[in-house]
Formats: sequence, structure tokens, C-alpha cells
Amino acid sequence: MGIADTAESWEVVASRTPFEGAKTAVRTEQVRMPDDAVVRRDYQVHPGSVCVLALDEDGAVIVLRQYRHPVRHRLWELPAGLLDVPGENPLHAAQRELYEEAHVKAEDWRVLVDFFASPGGSDEAIRIFLARGLSEAEGERYKMSDEEADMETARIPLTDLVGGVLAGRIGNPGLVTGVLALSAALAAPGGLDTLRPAASPWPARPYEA
Repeated sequence: MGIADTAESWEVVASRTPFEGAKTAVRTEQVRMPDDAVVRRDYQVHPGSVCVLALDEDGAVIVLRQYRHPVRHRLWELPAGLLDVPGENPLHAAQRELYEEAHVKAEDWRVLVDFFASPGGSDEAIRIFLARGLSEAEGERYKMSDEEADMETARIPLTDLVGGVLAGRIGNPGLVTGVLALSAALAAPGGLDTLRPAASPWPARPYEA
């Protein structure tokens, strides 16, 4: 089976939430260490996210360019969104985001990779799906607002995205992780057939099937 992360929880002596926003919060906890010392840990409480690496028949990936205020950059990203509803099926959330942000639907879905966005300061867990068999969605396009109002959409060859990541020109964690994971999966024995089914369990964010 190889190496694997393991779930573990150290004793929390005290916990409080000094800030609570619309979607996320900040939690302060006093945690007992192995040497019996008690230390303070502050972290962002996050509902979790999904991303979609939508790969078309020509080997191009659907990407979006969006302004991100905390880092003062306009970043290239994958279609993505929060798991707004507790216990929401992440596949359904991913399908919704692909429709809303790219007006695209897909026939074939697989789990590409799961990861923690910034485990030293946040409990955010992210699942990236690989979507293939793309076609335009029916009906009117979803109306964007706020940062998404002037969002650009493009289809970029996977090889160009990998090159951009390795050259340091692309820095969104979902896009970086997704394109490198897909590149590795394509090069592995068995290729994309080795990827997990879309309904695979996700211990970091359990959901109802």
C-alpha cells in the first residue's frame, strides 16, 4: 500500500472562535504537545473546496483568470467552489461549478487528487476531479458577480500549463496540483484508468452518496 497519512487528534485543552465570517472562521486552541507542554494554535476553519480539471479531446484544459485580493494577483485557476452545504456530495458541487463558471458539462468524472491546502494554518481540504467528455451545457449561462464578473475563460494545452507551473508563472494551488497530478497519471502504467471513481470516499470531508 505504500506510505499514507494517518488521522490523529491531540488533546485540546481550550478552544474559542474569535472571528466568524460568512464562509470561514478563525479558531484559537490550546493543544497539549507530546512533551506535555500546552501551546496555542490559530487556524482557519474552512468548509472545504472542489476543483475541476476539465480536459477536452484535444488535450486542452479549461482555465479561468480571476482577481484574488489577498495576494493582489489575477490568477489562472481551475473551475472551483466551496462545499457550501454541510455533507454535500463533492461530485455534485464540482458539476455545479463547471456549469456555473464554464457553462460546460462532462460525461466522465474521476477523482484526480485530494489534498490539504495549507495544513499548518487551515483545515481546508480540496478534492480535484478530472472531467472528460466535455460539451456545452444547455440553457442560459450563469450570471457572474463580484470578482467573477470579469472572469476570463480559456482552453490551454496541458503541456503549456505544466511548463508554466515549473517556470513559476502559475501559482494557484488547485491548478498547480491538478496539472502536475494529471501529468503524472498520464505517464503512469495504466494511465487515467488507475484514477479513483468519482464517488470514492473522502475522509477529510465525509458526505452522503
